[in-house]
Amino acid sequence: MYRLKWLYPGMYVKRWLFLACTGLAILGLGLTLTFYREFSYFTRYVYDILAGLFQGKVDIKYAGLWICAAGFFILALGFRKTIKSIARVLAPDKENRLVDIIYETHQLERGPRIVVIGGGTGLSVLLRGLKKYTRNITAIVTVADDGGSSGQLRGELGILPPGDIRNCLVALADRESLMEDLFQHRFKNANGLSGHSLGNLLIAGMTQIAGNFETAIQEMGKVLAIRGRVLPVTLKHVALCAEFMDGTVVEGESRIPRTGKKIKRVFLRPADCEPLPGALEAIAEADIIVLGPGSLYTSIIPNLLVRGVADAIAASPAVTVYACNIMTQPGETDGFSASEHVRAIQEHAGSNLIQYAIINVQDVPRKLLKKYREEGAVPVRPDIKEIEKRGVKVIPENLVFESDLVRHDPEKLARVVIKLAEKIQPARKHEIVQAAVSRSEPGKGVSTDQ
Repeated sequence: MYRLKWLYPGMYVKRWLFLACTGLAILGLGLTLTFYREFSYFTRYVYDILAGLFQGKVDIKYAGLWICAAGFFILALGFRKTIKSIARVLAPDKENRLVDIIYETHQLERGPRIVVIGGGTGLSVLLRGLKKYTRNITAIVTVADDGGSSGQLRGELGILPPGDIRNCLVALADRESLMEDLFQHRFKNANGLSGHSLGNLLIAGMTQIAGNFETAIQEMGKVLAIRGRVLPVTLKHVALCAEFMDGTVVEGESRIPRTGKKIKRVFLRPADCEPLPGALEAIAEADIIVLGPGSLYTSIIPNLLVRGVADAIAASPAVTVYACNIMTQPGETDGFSASEHVRAIQEHAGSNLIQYAIINVQDVPRKLLKKYREEGAVPVRPDIKEIEKRGVKVIPENLVFESDLVRHDPEKLARVVIKLAEKIQPARKHEIVQAAVSRSEPGKGVSTDQ
């Protein structure tokens, strides 16, 4: 019954399908007249008519070629009109780019499988660049935020903080500029709504409709037609805590940078929070895993503290890359060099977790340096040799994006990640094949007798 709906009046498809079928029939007739001598009753009848018309003037085979050309033209016209009729309904503003869209979609689906771990604005910067190269992106996002609109919704509605999730959804959206303006819009001078972003409220509303936070994010991803997926690292309510060098402890992600003390370590309460199964699956299947960019202690490391996440990264055949920040963060990484960023990750999650570090070596524009120094931030020093002493290979690049803020250039950073992934993919495929062969050979591989 569903297929018969194509024949309903007003579909603007039937006429063009009929034209395409007519063209196919004419093409078949022309091929028969051109290449075959044994004719059916119908083709013999056509042959006799053409022989009478062109006798002594045109060879029947040449007439068959002309019929082939006419049939092909009619077939192509009917097919083109059918596709345009469908495209006009499904993508009214992109019907002239349909072939490009189909090609891009297939190319993106064949892209490398990339897992990006972090939070804040740094993660969304990388996602904006990566979505132009692959649809196989999984963003694993921290849920320890307790400040601003996210913290208020977390306290009032009992949901996980939506702020970092919102940023990632917008970054991966197919129509990013329009959706960013909508989702990032913050209400002002509105009782009860002041300070809230529309995106946070939509995620909160979808959570109540869907019944859980994970499903709400999936549904919002469909609304935005995102290229990839966004996952919270855990569905448990967690609090980020920091122990400082003087022994004092502070609880709350938003409070940590405000203390002005040097951080010794950060940890989660409760410490045994379970990771989202989908996050572990994405890590296991990834070609490359990227940590950051983003706040070291409050966006990146909290993900690695969720039970099982760091172990899953270490066990994954994927290569793990750390994208180091360009500037230090006041109250969190004051005076840190690039190697000290790497050291902090290794101390919290293991010395063998990172294989590569992407480090900016481009000078920050002077007009921005003054502004950042007034806020207590300076460029992260690229001490490459110290990083290499820690067993991490360095990828030095010019990554500064020229704007009013010092940010990574999304395109440049994404290209670095993609180039590395393209080098890694063949080696990883070879490892998978070798593992499959060893399992299939008698006396090799892991025993299943347990």
